[in-house]
Amino acid sequence: MRTVLQIALWIVCIILGYLIYRSVTGPIEFKKVKQERFAKVISNLKDIRNSQEAYRTVNGKFASDFKSLVSFVDSGQYTITQQRDSSYMEYDKVYGIDMLKEVRIIDTLGFVAVKDSLFKGDDRYKTMMNVPYAQGSETFEMKSAIIDKQGYKAPVFEAKVKKDVILYDQPKDLLNRENAQISVEEVNGSEIKVGSLNEVSTNGNWPPIYDKKGEK
Repeated sequence: MRTVLQIALWIVCIILGYLIYRSVTGPIEFKKVKQERFAKVISNLKDIRNSQEAYRTVNGKFASDFKSLVSFVDSGQYTITQQRDSSYMEYDKVYGIDMLKEVRIIDTLGFVAVKDSLFKGDDRYKTMMNVPYAQGSETFEMKSAIIDKQGYKAPVFEAKVKKDVILYDQPKDLLNRENAQISVEEVNGSEIKVGSLNEVSTNGNWPPIYDKKGEK
């Protein structure tokens, strides 16, 4: 019986030791996995934002779906213009004399492909809608709209994904804690997103640390 009790005690000690070890290392490993995955997800969201801003520049609104956005990046062009001031003399019927008229002239210098300007020969824009590390090949949820801001009709868009999709294989207790984050150093809330359907903004909800990892 003594031998049996000793073995049982050793098993209990081993289990308790493992639980203590996991309670210390678990959050550390979770944070490492989280930051690695979030960085890649945010990188894609930045590509989506850059593509949407280019789409708005050319079309006056944001794309409502990824098919339209990718097609635009693939074949769209920026117009390169140059503004210059000029003047000329024109007869004024009121005063009966020639008067100086000042005008601003816009010259078209050429065109540049959107994909070359934004992605420098990289075709990653074709897969920017796919959520990195997602288990079921999920894509970002994206919507666009026109909202009224003090009488001004403003185009807006939002692209987002739930943290649960990115961290599907992580401990539930740590994931629940992550979804409840409220900190200037963390991605707050249960989603990672860029843009807004309620405000005129193309900002993301991630902290500056993810921008310091390198802008594309």
